[in-house]
Amino acid sequence: PRPRSRAATTSLRPQTMLGISASRNGGRGVGSIVGAFLAAHPPVTSAAPAACVVWSARALSTSTLTLASSSSNSGGGGGGGGGGGSGGGGAGAIDYSSYFTKKSRRREPSAIRELAPLMALPGMISLGGGNPNPATFPFKSMRVTLKTGAEFDVSGESIEQALQYSPTPGVGSLGRVLLELQTREHQLSEAQRARSAICVTGGSQEALSKAFEMLLDEESSVLVESPTYSGALAALVPLGCRLVGVPTDAHGLDPEALAATLDGWHGAPGTKPRILYTVPTGSNPTGCSMDVSRKRRVLEVCRRHGVLILEDDPYWFLQLRDRASLPGTTVDRGQSLFSMDEEGRVLRFDSFSKILSAGIRVGFATGPAPLVEQINLHSQASNLHTSGLSQAVVYNLLAHWGLDGGDGAAWHAHLQSVCEFYATQRDAFLASADRHLAGLAEWREPTAGMFVWLRLLGVRDSSPLIKRDALEKKVLMVPGASFMADKTAPTSFVRASYSTATPEQIDQALQRLRQVLVEMKE
Repeated sequence: PRPRSRAATTSLRPQTMLGISASRNGGRGVGSIVGAFLAAHPPVTSAAPAACVVWSARALSTSTLTLASSSSNSGGGGGGGGGGGSGGGGAGAIDYSSYFTKKSRRREPSAIRELAPLMALPGMISLGGGNPNPATFPFKSMRVTLKTGAEFDVSGESIEQALQYSPTPGVGSLGRVLLELQTREHQLSEAQRARSAICVTGGSQEALSKAFEMLLDEESSVLVESPTYSGALAALVPLGCRLVGVPTDAHGLDPEALAATLDGWHGAPGTKPRILYTVPTGSNPTGCSMDVSRKRRVLEVCRRHGVLILEDDPYWFLQLRDRASLPGTTVDRGQSLFSMDEEGRVLRFDSFSKILSAGIRVGFATGPAPLVEQINLHSQASNLHTSGLSQAVVYNLLAHWGLDGGDGAAWHAHLQSVCEFYATQRDAFLASADRHLAGLAEWREPTAGMFVWLRLLGVRDSSPLIKRDALEKKVLMVPGASFMADKTAPTSFVRASYSTATPEQIDQALQRLRQVLVEMKE
C-alpha cells in the first residue's frame, strides 16, 4: 500500500528533511516496509514553511528522492516513455532510465541506508541500524571564528547529527537551505521545484564523476567543449567513452557548431551523443561565459536531439564586473541552463570550494529526481554520505549569514567581497599582460572565475615551452593540451591563474614568460 502524494511535516524538528526511496525488486524489502508504515501512520500536517518532509507515491514506486515545498504536489519528473526525447515538453516525457549505463542500472538501494527515515520517526525503537553509540564519541562541541570576528557554535543536536551517520542525500537542515537557495537564485517555478532533488557531495567533482559513470560507458559518446575542464577529462577518459569536442569562442560553447555536430552525425548506430557536458560560466580554462541567448539555443538543440545537459557551474557565484566598471559594481548573474529548463533535461553541479573553502569539500547536484537518486545509490555503495562535520559548518555559516529564514544580506555581502577580490586580481593580471605580452600573446578578458586563456603567438605547441623553458625560469602554467579532448594534437594555448599570486608576483611571472618567448624567437 502506498500513501497519496503529499508534502507534510512530522512532529520532528522543522529542520528535518526526509527522502524515502523504495526497493526496485518488485516492491519487496525495506521500501515496501516504509510504504506500509506510512500508509498506517500518515504524517501529521502542520503549517510549517516550505521545504518540508516529502513522501510521495512516485517516490515509493520509482526509488526517487524528492524535495518540494509544502504547497506543491510532488509529482513531475521521473521515468515514463519518450525514449529520452522531448515528448510533450515536460519532465514526464523523458525516460531517464534509458540513459543509464548497464552498471548504473544494476545499482540497488542499501537496505541499511533505507532504515534511516524510519529510525527518525517518533516512538521508533531501532535494533536494525549499525550506528555507533554517540556516547563513545570524544567530541562535545566546535566553535568557528570568522575573519570578521563573529563566532558560531556547532553543538547539541547539530554536533550529534554531524558526528553520526547521516542520510546519503545530505543533512536535512543543509538540504533545505540549499533548496531554498536554488529556488531563489534560479527563480524556479513550482513545477521546476517539484521535479527537482538535491544531493550534497564531497565537492561537485564527486557528483560530476558519479554522473559520468551513471550515463557513460565504452559504448557511449559525450559532447564536451573544446577546450574543457581537465578534471572532467580525467574522469571521462577511464570510462572509455568517445569524447566529441564542440568548438568554443569568446562567448563559450558555439550552439551552431553543436547543432552541426548532431545534425550531421554519421557514426555507428547507437553512438550518437546523448550527453552534453558544459562549464557555461567562467569556463575553465577560457574564462568565457555563455549569454542567455546562447543558452536558450543550446537547450533547443539538445531538446531536438534528446540530449541531457550536465551543467558544471562552480564559478556561478564568481561572476566579475567589467574591467572598465568601478570597484564594487554588482553583477547580474543572469539565467542558468537549469533555470531555463522546462523539461527536466539539465543536471546542475554547484560548489562551495571557490566561495567558502576548497578543503571543506562540500558541493551539490540539483536536477531531475531520478538522476539525483541514481547518484545517491552510487554514494550508498561508496562513501555513504558527505562529511557530517563539513555539512554542519556550512549549514551553520549559511544560517549565520541569514539564508535560513533571513534576508541573506550577509551572504550577498560575502559574495560581493569575493567577486571584488577576484576582479582586482584579474585586472592586475591583464594590466601586466598588456605591459609584458603585447605582440607575443593574445587573450580575452575573463568574465568569471580565475583563469586567463593565453594564445602564444608563433608557438605551435605550448607543451615543451611551458614544461621546460618556463619551468626553468620558475613560472608555472598549464599547457593547453591538458584541456583538449585530443591531447595528442599540438596547441599554442596555455592557462594562467590569477587566484593566489599577488599582483607583484603576477607581474614578475609575466615578465619571465616574456623572456621565454623572446628567447624562443631569437
